[in-house]
Amino acid sequence: MTRPSWAPEGIDLDRPSASRVYDYFVGGMHNFEIDRELALMIEKFTPNVAETMRANRDLLRRCVRFLIDEGIDQFLDLGSGIPTVGNVHEVAQARNPEARVVYVDIDPVAVAHSQAILDGNERAVVVHADVADPEAILADPAVAALLDFDRPIAVLLLGVLHFVPDDADPLGAVRTLLEVCAPGSYVAITHATLDGQPQEVLDAQKLSGRTSTEIVLRGKDEIAKYFHDWTLLEPGLVHLPLWRPDNPEDIGEHPEASGAYGGLARKD
Repeated sequence: MTRPSWAPEGIDLDRPSASRVYDYFVGGMHNFEIDRELALMIEKFTPNVAETMRANRDLLRRCVRFLIDEGIDQFLDLGSGIPTVGNVHEVAQARNPEARVVYVDIDPVAVAHSQAILDGNERAVVVHADVADPEAILADPAVAALLDFDRPIAVLLLGVLHFVPDDADPLGAVRTLLEVCAPGSYVAITHATLDGQPQEVLDAQKLSGRTSTEIVLRGKDEIAKYFHDWTLLEPGLVHLPLWRPDNPEDIGEHPEASGAYGGLARKD
């Protein structure tokens, strides 16, 4: 196939990418036929998967608006994926033009397109790194240049930790990131769960093994540990639509169908 201008050399166009599958589900334009084929296979098992992806994106927007209103003006977005409408820098800078955002992603396609989107934005940058290697992220010159960890910061781990296997020590990686944050900082986490999921969802999870980033479903108690000793804000760790919805009707009759939990915690 012809390589589009936004896909850098070295990207395997014949293997699906988790970030491009996600991009397809949220209505993005940066995916290939191989990604759409896998997305449709997953959708056969879990017809509400696109709705789940959008619920995660909607929570991100609500969370960023809340944080800006709380005075947070710098964000570290880990596992940011391919930018689509309503990204962190768009939401944050619409409320505070001085807000600074560092995106981090392991997928070179996501990074390449992010660089194009952020061209000319002096207060937003993307870093190619792995969330499982927090030392490399914190040592990156672009991170140090834009973010001041001596002031409160928001660490966003939305829909990324379920791509980190247990043997990569995701709990330890998050701890390393949170330890350097100043008091008054926040961490937001969303994570796919195995709690109450029907067999078809578990079957769909197995399909993710065809990408380079297999999904690891975890229970609520295990997910809660990622907040460490930070204080969870109301309503706590809940199904995505239940986290501070803009309107009660946005919750729907079955919020548990989102198949994921989300929460926001503060470092006191």
